[in-house]
Amino acid sequence: MDTKDTLSSPDESTRPALPEDVEQPEQHAEAVPEPKKSPTPMQESLRRFRRDTRSMICLAIMILFLLIPLIGPPIYRNIGPVMTTSTGTQIHPQEYRDPYHQELDNQDQGPSAYYWLGTDSIGRDLLARLMQGLLISFAVAIVVEIVTDVLGLIVGTLAGYFGGWMDQILARFTDIMFAFPGLLFAILLTGIFGSSADTFFDKVPLVGGNGYARLILVSCALSLVSWPLVARLVRGQTLQIKEQPFIEAARASGASSSKTIIHHIIPNLFSLILVQISLSIGGTIIGEAGLSFLGLGVQPPGSSIGLMINDAANLVDTYPWEVLFPSIVLTIIVLCLSFIGDGMRDAFDPRSKD
Repeated sequence: MDTKDTLSSPDESTRPALPEDVEQPEQHAEAVPEPKKSPTPMQESLRRFRRDTRSMICLAIMILFLLIPLIGPPIYRNIGPVMTTSTGTQIHPQEYRDPYHQELDNQDQGPSAYYWLGTDSIGRDLLARLMQGLLISFAVAIVVEIVTDVLGLIVGTLAGYFGGWMDQILARFTDIMFAFPGLLFAILLTGIFGSSADTFFDKVPLVGGNGYARLILVSCALSLVSWPLVARLVRGQTLQIKEQPFIEAARASGASSSKTIIHHIIPNLFSLILVQISLSIGGTIIGEAGLSFLGLGVQPPGSSIGLMINDAANLVDTYPWEVLFPSIVLTIIVLCLSFIGDGMRDAFDPRSKD
C-alpha cells in the first residue's frame, strides 16, 4: 500500500466531528402562557361586595324574605290539620289559613299548630297576613324603584349632557321637592286623592278590590318624591363622564349624541343606579308601611305590614305578639337593606381599597 495514500485518506472513525455532523437536540417551542384578562371594574366591584360578610348574610336573609311570600302561602295552606269549630263544622287549612278568612271563635289566639303566629282581633291568621303584607311591600318597592330610576336616569342624563332649559327645569323642580320632606308630600297626595283612588282603581286587575286599589296612588306618590334625587345624582355623574377622553373620541369619530348617551354614558351610570337602588329601597318599604299605618295606604280587609301594626297597636299590652311579629320583620328588612346598601356603596366606590 502506498504510504502517501494512507496519509492522505485518514480513517473516517478518526476524523474529528464537524458541527454539521453533531446531532442537534430537538427544539421544543416553549408554551407561552396566555396573559390573564384583567377584571373589569364591574367584576372587581362585585368581588369586593362578595367579600363583605355582613352584606352577604343580609342578602341571603332578603332572598329568604322574597321567597317566603312567593312559595310560602301554597305550602302553608296545605300542611295544617283540619279544624273543628264550636258548631262542629270542619274547616280545612286552605280556608282558615286564608289571609282574609275571619274565624271569630279564635280571636287573639297565640301561636299554635293551627295558627303558627296566632290570630288577630277578628280571628285572621297572622302568618298568612304577614306573607301577604310582605308581597305587597316588595311589589310596591319594585314598582317605585323602576319608575324612579328610569325617570331619574332619563331626565338626569339629558339634563347633564345637553344642559340648557332642561337642566334649569330639573334644578327648579328639585328645589321645590326638597323644600319639605318627601314622605310628607306623599301623605298629602294620598290624603287628598285617596278616596277617589279607591273608586277609580277598584276595578283594575291585580290591585283592585280587597283594599289594594290605593296602592297605585301610593306608588305614584312615592315615585314622585324620589325621582328628583336620582335625577340630580345622575346629572352630576353625567357632567363628569362627558368630559372624559373616550367621550371626546366618540364625538370625534362622528357618533351622534343619542349614540354617545346610549353606548357610552348610560353604561357608566349602572353602578351609580345599582347603589342608589340598594340604598333607597328600604326607605320605599318604610314609606309604604308608614302610609298604611296612617290609614292612607292599604285599606281593610287588605294586608300590609303597616296596617297589621296599626290594627294591633292598641293590643300591645294584652296580645303583644300581634304587633311584635310584623314589627320584627319590618325591622329586619330595613336593617338588611341598609347593610346591603352600605356594602354596595363601598364595593362600587372607585376610591375604596381592599
